[in-house]
Amino acid sequence: MAGEILIRAARDDDADAIAGTWLAAFRETYVFPPAHPDAEVREWVRTSLLPSTDTWVADIDGAVVGFLSLRDASVEQLYVRQPWTGGVIGARLLTLAKERRPDGLELWTFQVNVGARRFYERHGFAVAEMTDGAANQERQPDVRYVWTAGRGPLPRDAIIGG
Repeated sequence: MAGEILIRAARDDDADAIAGTWLAAFRETYVFPPAHPDAEVREWVRTSLLPSTDTWVADIDGAVVGFLSLRDASVEQLYVRQPWTGGVIGARLLTLAKERRPDGLELWTFQVNVGARRFYERHGFAVAEMTDGAANQERQPDVRYVWTAGRGPLPRDAIIGG
């Protein structure tokens, strides 16, 4: 049985574990490959993501099993490794994001990520925009979600702002 889940601010020395979590979770979720090789992802986490975002990790017994990165009102990254998806880790990280950005949030996910889409919709996010993926590095159709504090859940098929 796993130990207690600790949600804590990321440290510089978490960069490799965060990159490993990102790579593993991406491959566990999608049939298409990441747009960049592993070494570039690790470098990006260390030199770009951590210095420029408010990043938090979910730590179980010293192992990073999920993380959240915020930039302004955007959830830049939210990844949780299997077998911890579908539990409380993602919800705790998303609650932290809402606490840190109480005026609202936005995020992007790929349209094929049905699990993530259900998760965000359950947590009050609504579809704001759907694209063909031409603007993302993976060239996969994506969807932008928004959350505004105090707004009740919208119908599943609602598209706001568009």
